[in-house]
Amino acid sequence: MGSPGLEKARAKMADAGVDPVAIDTFAHYYRLLEHGETGLIPESTIEPVDMERLEDVEVDDDVAAEAVAKTVTIKLNGGLGTSMGMDRAKSLLCVRRGLSFLDIIARQVLHLRKEYGAEVPLLFMNSFRTSADTLDALARYEDLAVDGLPLDFLQNKEPKLLASDLSPAAHPVDPDLEWCPPGHGDLYTALRGTGLLDRMIEAGYRYVFVSNSDNLGAVPDARVAGWFAASGAPFAIEAVRRTPSDRKGGHFARRKADGRIVLRETAQTAPEDQKALADLDRHRYCSTNNLWFDLAAMKKALDEREGILGLPLIRNVKHLDPADPSTPKVVQIETAMGAAIEVFEGARLIEVGRDRFIPVKTTNDLLVLRSDVYAIGSDFALEQVAAEVPFIDLDSDHYKLVGEFDKRFPEGAPSLQQATSLRIDGDWTFGPGVAVVGDVALSGRGAQRIEGNKVLDGEG
Repeated sequence: MGSPGLEKARAKMADAGVDPVAIDTFAHYYRLLEHGETGLIPESTIEPVDMERLEDVEVDDDVAAEAVAKTVTIKLNGGLGTSMGMDRAKSLLCVRRGLSFLDIIARQVLHLRKEYGAEVPLLFMNSFRTSADTLDALARYEDLAVDGLPLDFLQNKEPKLLASDLSPAAHPVDPDLEWCPPGHGDLYTALRGTGLLDRMIEAGYRYVFVSNSDNLGAVPDARVAGWFAASGAPFAIEAVRRTPSDRKGGHFARRKADGRIVLRETAQTAPEDQKALADLDRHRYCSTNNLWFDLAAMKKALDEREGILGLPLIRNVKHLDPADPSTPKVVQIETAMGAAIEVFEGARLIEVGRDRFIPVKTTNDLLVLRSDVYAIGSDFALEQVAAEVPFIDLDSDHYKLVGEFDKRFPEGAPSLQQATSLRIDGDWTFGPGVAVVGDVALSGRGAQRIEGNKVLDGEG
């Protein structure tokens, strides 16, 4: 028998109909947590890692075409965009010309199928909060689903645990707040528990490409697929060079003990190692969360481990109601899907350009995506047409929430093609045809408006 807290949590998950594989996986991490596991990766145990660059790799066109034809594309789509004031799937956000993230993702894959004459499947890993809206939005694409495979499958859920005694937390007013997702490392558990892993193999597919739905740069590219196939690796992740904006994020390293590649997240870094985490000269690469894996290798690893891949624990402490700091502190047990790289001997990293990493986490990012910094081609891939991606810092009091953000750009985003930075302090509304040039900073009290067809030039 386990501890009382674990038994209560298991019973709660079973009553809620959570898959047994997910319950066993949760129990594995609960025991680690109970025994004091922090998931921390000390700086003294790792060293910097280097890797090859995609632009330097030769990929045979036939190998690329064959590889992409055997690849299943999965988009992580469980996020609600709550940090931007949304209560629906973030991928429903409009990007431009009436196209949402979902529209562009669907059209990217449909174009790929036409280009290579291959039935490349597209699946979404949804949460119970995003599934219905996502499927409704995709219903217009009648040919999107591939016979034998669903358009979506659900990520699992687990109870939040009181930090005081690790028992399941209760919130009678809003029971949904008692639950949390297990992090995107749940992908592997969900694929096994739903039987999708076996179904994809039986359908003749060999590889899986996974990325976030809010990263429109993550096209299932045939060139990358060809590189992965030719490498013979069981698992790989696309990496990018870290920039100053990535200082607080995770990074790749090599573990000294066994030479395996590891992905160290911020939550796995001790306070005394934060300076090393932020050292861009020492740890030069971060994850795009675009990853590739061989289906047979993943099935073998999961079967050998009885469904528990054993990803490093991430202990995330929050309040039961994130919006109410008076509610009890809870522990959320999480794992990162990219951490699976340390499970597989022979796993690889490859450096890609920033064009494959265009995540939208804030309205700052959304403004850039809606502007003319990127063009959307006939293949629905994003092409950076500006010389550089400008730095955007919008006043959170007025622009953080999508509804308020939209009110202040009623005619769409200003031109940012020639912008270096745009910093707004205060409440500014933009008219049509505004262009930002160089470094521009706006500040002032009260609601203010920039009239249409105005050029904001940092030089002047």
